[in-house]
Amino acid sequence: MRRFLPFLDWVTTYKKEYFIKDLIAGLTVGIVLVPQGMAYAMIAGLPPVYGLYTSLFPILTYVFLGTSRRIAVGPVAMDSLLVAASLSTLAISGIENYIAMVLVLTLMVGATQLLLGILRMGFLVNFMSKPVISGFTSAAAFIIMFSQLKHLLGLEVAGSNKFHEIIQLTFDKVSDMNPLDLAIGLIGILIILGFKKWKKSFPAILLVVVLGIIGVFYLNLGDYGVRLVGEVPKGFPSFSLPNVNLANLEQLWPMAIALALVGYLETVSIGKALEEKSGDETIDADKELVALGSSNIVGSLFHGYPSTASFSRSAINYAAGAQTNLAGLFSVVLVVLTLLFFTPIFRFLPNAALASIIMVSVFGLIDLKYAKVLWADRKDEFAVLLLTFLITLFVGITQGILIGVLVSLLLMVYRTSKPHFAELGNVKGSDYYKNIKRFDDEVIIRKDLLIVRFDSQLYFGNSAYFKKELLKHIKGKGPDLKAVILNAEAINYIDATAADTLSKLIHQIHEKGLQFYIAGAIGPMRDIIFNSKIIHELQKEFLFVKTKEAVDFYDNPDKVSMITARVAHENSKLKL
Repeated sequence: MRRFLPFLDWVTTYKKEYFIKDLIAGLTVGIVLVPQGMAYAMIAGLPPVYGLYTSLFPILTYVFLGTSRRIAVGPVAMDSLLVAASLSTLAISGIENYIAMVLVLTLMVGATQLLLGILRMGFLVNFMSKPVISGFTSAAAFIIMFSQLKHLLGLEVAGSNKFHEIIQLTFDKVSDMNPLDLAIGLIGILIILGFKKWKKSFPAILLVVVLGIIGVFYLNLGDYGVRLVGEVPKGFPSFSLPNVNLANLEQLWPMAIALALVGYLETVSIGKALEEKSGDETIDADKELVALGSSNIVGSLFHGYPSTASFSRSAINYAAGAQTNLAGLFSVVLVVLTLLFFTPIFRFLPNAALASIIMVSVFGLIDLKYAKVLWADRKDEFAVLLLTFLITLFVGITQGILIGVLVSLLLMVYRTSKPHFAELGNVKGSDYYKNIKRFDDEVIIRKDLLIVRFDSQLYFGNSAYFKKELLKHIKGKGPDLKAVILNAEAINYIDATAADTLSKLIHQIHEKGLQFYIAGAIGPMRDIIFNSKIIHELQKEFLFVKTKEAVDFYDNPDKVSMITARVAHENSKLKL
């Protein structure tokens, strides 16, 4: 049962002292979740109440199926922006049709995550490198922040997910700005930032919401053009099946996959970071996919949009002392109370107050520190980050993710196609053989013997490069060269193409009148050598465990019959 219901792991070992900690953490997160959820729903282009709906059943589902005990799931800014981006290119008329498409997208995201989890394909998220994620999240943060300018200024502006278009559209309407909306927004930003510096544990977001509602109610700010959230439906969301058809699937599947992977990456990365702090290790990558997938599927049935782990709320949850997923249940209780009793109050909430919450919340996603590190040490990866950032910012969110991942994969392929190739020399007074360029005066370089090391797997993408480099080094040694030793310690795999190339290369070297030895091959590579044409060209007597043994054999071929016998014996054991 624990394989399918991970909550049984912590329920069976639950301690009394955990309850108060989980209760405080859950209520603290809930206080932030209610206004944040409503604000993030606005980013997704949905009525604010849909943020509360997304804070119900998806969180409740994760309580039972999630394997991380510290994270807080629910609506987040990143997924909200991705939802808006994925649907902005479609011709959707009316808010009802838009909501229907969001529910279909949520169902597809959940189904994708659930399927990936069942198939144990959590490793796929590893192809989204950190430079890509950093560039994407930083650009998304800029887009989210500036998309809230219309609420901060009290403007009626068409939506867009491209940075330059947002600026242009806002600038065109700036003459219609409402000073009261701007004042509310700026006061909200100052309050949140002030409490972040003075007392982080204080629920500043809740204070902004309360002050905004009180100000509108008692000063009648709505009569002066201040834009309000308006009527928020009371009660729970009804159960309904999303209207899925083939046209929807064709239109939404690329973004559904992107949302599924981004949401999963956020959850795992946040969960792992909190595990490092707490010392717990409970996250199961594939089970997390099942938990997130199930949460989103259930959410789509109750008017929720895609949810995942929140950076800010997870930090609050951890800082408040959450011990288990039960804290999420208490957060849900607070959302339930809000939907039952407090929704009439929120019709006085100014949009500018929610905009201030969003702008401060997503500012932390801008990661300048990591960009500086890459600029100093990894210019190629900095280029990937910058390209992802610029494409996401000016071309599109979907394009930013896809092109960023593609470029990072191409960079990886390029690196493996031209890996490190080194000539080795004997370190004076030892049995070690090191790179002659790094150790220079400390190694002995022989004219009659070439020792090389190839620091990568040998496959079709780099076999031609390997052949070219080895022949270049052989030519550079001149007529005094008698033998070549390949140190294969770093080669962990040889594919069929590379095995054929290596066997032909050994034959070519033999035709030049040179001997060829392989030293330091690990077990899997030795298996490939014995099961391919390589062994027919090499002969097992010329396969050694250590480079030193190969050198000794070359120096004293007539006096090392015992070494030869021992090497052959070792080869036969290692092959098995």
